[in-house]
Amino acid sequence: MLLRSSSTLVRSSVHQARLVHSFRSAYPSRVVPSSLLFASASGSLFAVDSLVRPIHTDTMAPITQTTVESAVEAPSNHNQVVIIGSGPAGHTAAIYLARANLKPVMFEGMLANGFAAGGQLTTTTDVENFPGFPDGIRGPEMMDLFRAQSIRFGTVIHTETISKIDLSSRPFKYWREGAEDAEPETADTVIIATGASARRLYLPGEDTYWQSGISACAVCDGAVPIFRNKPLAVIGGGDSACEEGMYLTKYASHVYVLVRRDVLRASKVMAKRLLAHPKVTVLWNSEPIEAKGDGDLLQSIAVRDTKTGAVSDLPVNGLFYAIGHEPATTLIRGQVAVDSDGYIVTEPGTSLTSVKGVFAAGDVQDKKYRQAITSAGTGCIAALEAERLLAEEETH
Repeated sequence: MLLRSSSTLVRSSVHQARLVHSFRSAYPSRVVPSSLLFASASGSLFAVDSLVRPIHTDTMAPITQTTVESAVEAPSNHNQVVIIGSGPAGHTAAIYLARANLKPVMFEGMLANGFAAGGQLTTTTDVENFPGFPDGIRGPEMMDLFRAQSIRFGTVIHTETISKIDLSSRPFKYWREGAEDAEPETADTVIIATGASARRLYLPGEDTYWQSGISACAVCDGAVPIFRNKPLAVIGGGDSACEEGMYLTKYASHVYVLVRRDVLRASKVMAKRLLAHPKVTVLWNSEPIEAKGDGDLLQSIAVRDTKTGAVSDLPVNGLFYAIGHEPATTLIRGQVAVDSDGYIVTEPGTSLTSVKGVFAAGDVQDKKYRQAITSAGTGCIAALEAERLLAEEETH
């Protein structure tokens, strides 16, 4: 069975009951993030919801007593490597570091940046472009597998958020959310893998059809069956919107690009290519105001003319946001160099930041590709570079 737990193993029914009550209060809708699962004293897994149902994960890597003890080990005040973030980048770094016997500690966050532990992929339905899953896999399930592998090799994972960090000198100091006035914990190296989140419009109906017709990644989701040979819409007027619109023409019957103004902000080359495509129609001075459907899948969007105020329905089965992303860099702003959009600046081809001993991996430093596989690759790079730095300092 796969252990999905907070940093505390539930060892008594009384303790478990208190935790269940606590999380029921936090999640009154009975929808609990996949990361909020606890082990009973017998070793069975339970989701903290009103059913308290067992979770069967027979296909996962076996969890031994040693692994369980490692996963719930009491925190030390000092560690060699701390990973902040729990997406593909963070977990890949953890796997490499744990196999190198560096005993990495991961803070996967308690709904940090609005996501459950595991990051953006926990809100994704089918992932079909990650190697090793020929039939595809659901995003939350894939992140459960990532987490299981990290734990298997000895990564200590805390479902807590780091709310404060001091990178002015080594060892670096950091504080957990809710304990900002306590003595800091320290680390020789830190890997920042906090990711980035797509900007959303939060239209009426958006939550209902998010990942059921509404997406923020054409490359990730454009090829899934619900979008094939269907009319699709893209929101945005920059290069990203043009790129996503062009990409979707491979699968859509037609693509509508909604632009709030009467001109594209994209480069002339991209704009010319988009406007010339026979399967693309640009709707100028247009903005979506509502997502509509049958309760399961998106069927149309209400569009308002920004000049006249007239509203009309546009029949589309997919709506793709291309209005930018927000990197989760608030924690380190003013301490680590970031670019004009807030992404951490790394030396080309590396994970090295402006601060020695601080490494960045995943979408928090990648504004171009933003794919699970590229995030995993940079997580590997960060782990190897952290390992190399620690080895060099140990020999001196």
